Amino acid sequence: MIRRIATSLLFALIALAGSAPSAAAAASSPATMASATSGVWYEIFVRAWYDTDGDGIGDLNGVTAKLDYLQSLGVSGIWLMPINPSPSYHGYDVTDYDAINPQYGTMADFDRLLREAHRRGIKVIIDLVVNHTSDRHPWFLAARDPKDPHHAWYSWAGPDTDLHAASATGGQAWHALGGQHYLGIFTGEMPDLDFDTPAVRAAVTDAGRRWLARGVDGFRLDAARHVYADFPEQVDDPAILQRNLAWWSSFHAAMTKARPGAYLVGEVTRDDPRQLAPWYGSLDAVFDFPLAAQLIRSAGSERNHGLDDLLGRIAASIPAGRDAPFLSNHDQERVMSQLDGNPQHMRLAAAMLLTLPGQPFVYYGEELGMRGRKPDPDLREPMRWHRDPRGTGESRWKDFSAGDGPAVSVDAEQDDARSMLAWYRMLIGWRRALPVLRDGALRVPAVDNRHLAAWELTDAGHDVLVVHNLSHQPQTLELAGPLARFNRVRLASQPDASIADGRLHLSAYASVVLQ
Repeated sequence: MIRRIATSLLFALIALAGSAPSAAAAASSPATMASATSGVWYEIFVRAWYDTDGDGIGDLNGVTAKLDYLQSLGVSGIWLMPINPSPSYHGYDVTDYDAINPQYGTMADFDRLLREAHRRGIKVIIDLVVNHTSDRHPWFLAARDPKDPHHAWYSWAGPDTDLHAASATGGQAWHALGGQHYLGIFTGEMPDLDFDTPAVRAAVTDAGRRWLARGVDGFRLDAARHVYADFPEQVDDPAILQRNLAWWSSFHAAMTKARPGAYLVGEVTRDDPRQLAPWYGSLDAVFDFPLAAQLIRSAGSERNHGLDDLLGRIAASIPAGRDAPFLSNHDQERVMSQLDGNPQHMRLAAAMLLTLPGQPFVYYGEELGMRGRKPDPDLREPMRWHRDPRGTGESRWKDFSAGDGPAVSVDAEQDDARSMLAWYRMLIGWRRALPVLRDGALRVPAVDNRHLAAWELTDAGHDVLVVHNLSHQPQTLELAGPLARFNRVRLASQPDASIADGRLHLSAYASVVLQ
């Protein structure tokens, strides 16, 4: 099976890279691939992934069963959405930070997943949801009694509190509980922990240490900026930012001491990379929300409206190779839906994402072109393994709403060199073949053609120019002045990319890496 996948990948790379077959072959060479890492993370909603016990719900053994698929895709790590016990389907209201949701399996199943993933060189990070707990968590159940020590673990309204205040997330901030009111900025089922209470900090830090001791490689930190940003007026308050950063710096130091190299990536929903920059002192990375929106906007409009300016701000604000770019996640409409089902625009968005430096994140099913629009459950539908949605192992946790047919499935795309899946494998293979695509310092040259997106990447060993034709028409780029040094096509998504008379010629929607 693995040999067949490797052969298919090699064929796809050579067929699609035409003008640079030697580079394409190098990208898929077993010796090269075994020692290289793409830096790509893959987000998995376990409930929707793969079911091994026939109850219709994806489970941890299902993740283990599909590690070979993830290895063939070329990812370096997986992010598991919440796996702790929870009363909700999504798991973002935890009742026990030290246990596994019984619908997903046992701790022994999780330990086996860790061993098998690490054996394949795949890291595992898990969602750590500590801004709030479930209202059914034993801590909160105890906190209902004002005399219990856990009462101080949560935030309670005082006599002068505006009980009708809105929260920083747009909902109701305060929720009634008998004669008391507690803070829950997302919902009443998610009461906020009070991080000014030393016992809360100690409990959260200890939970992180215990997971790292099991072998987890790090955490995705849910709602990282809302530990202290609870109300709209606090969102841009520098003092609130510093309180957030101080807590996460302390947590990061403790995790690094417990497991050197542990990776902490935070959910920080801001609109400008300059607002993300301060977090790189406290965390390893934060998700680049402004870039996600701009990549999809540029792909859909076929024009570089502001992308080069945004990339310039990223280059000036975020350390080289540290960005965490993505296109969509479990809270956002799927990329193919945002792009109105246009597969060429989807391929282009993926090509831009996977040729930018940092550690990009891919949402499960994105590599197949799965669609999904709000409400949230419809963004988290079962992964499409088989042409038949009732095939063996398919999750049935909810019905499909997007209307994807049998062609949007692993079975249909696995051996098709022109499929979306082959496209993602090719691009991830590029990152493994050329480390500068992961780690390079970013610079954005001046390019007048608004149908092109271009950036330079430089590290100790390579100096490359990445160019994407955003348009459905052929485009050219004059390689003059500072760009004259780029005179060879190293990697190409289309076979007819060429350089002649100092000009780069690209067919519609083509992407190239020049040296």
